[in-house]
Amino acid sequence: MSEEIKHEVDSAVEEPQANHEENNEEEEIAAMKRRVAEMEDEANKLREMQASLEQQGQDLSEDRSDVDSRSIFVGNVDYSASPEDIQAHFQECGSINRVTILLDKYTGQPKGYAYVEFTEPSLVAQALVLNDSVLKGRNIKVTPKRTNFPGMSARGRGRGRGGFGRGSFGGRGGFVPRGGYRGGYRGRGRGFNPY
Repeated sequence: MSEEIKHEVDSAVEEPQANHEENNEEEEIAAMKRRVAEMEDEANKLREMQASLEQQGQDLSEDRSDVDSRSIFVGNVDYSASPEDIQAHFQECGSINRVTILLDKYTGQPKGYAYVEFTEPSLVAQALVLNDSVLKGRNIKVTPKRTNFPGMSARGRGRGRGGFGRGSFGGRGGFVPRGGYRGGYRGRGRGFNPY
């Protein structure tokens, strides 16, 4: 009889452990499902944010071309010229939104050119009359600001890296050292030289 009692006690102890393990697995599965749902919610939020950013980017590109249509490029600007000097020079053309003098990012010194943004696109034509006018003792160049399109270079499709075009060695540099690229210059040949 004691063996039967022992067996019943052992089976009674094993049943709660099995139930406990099943409950643990169910809890882990439920926790995983909650994490997956949270991740899906987060992914949906990211998709919405990305869509709104793309929309803002399109709006900005439209705004950028609008700003470029009412802006001018001013070249050969004296390095000591301030935005106030440039604004005073172009004030007779109309009201100005902003004057930007570009600076070298390493030294902080002016690069010698600026952009002037007017309130109306019609004022750009009036500002172009001031091409070759004198500002701080220098003849400035005034042209309409062009809109940069991503991926397009100034020459159209671009030429890629290197080269002077279609040279004899793939257009990479145009200079061919004596003896070609395989062994270089070997001198005038004194004695036996198998190569």
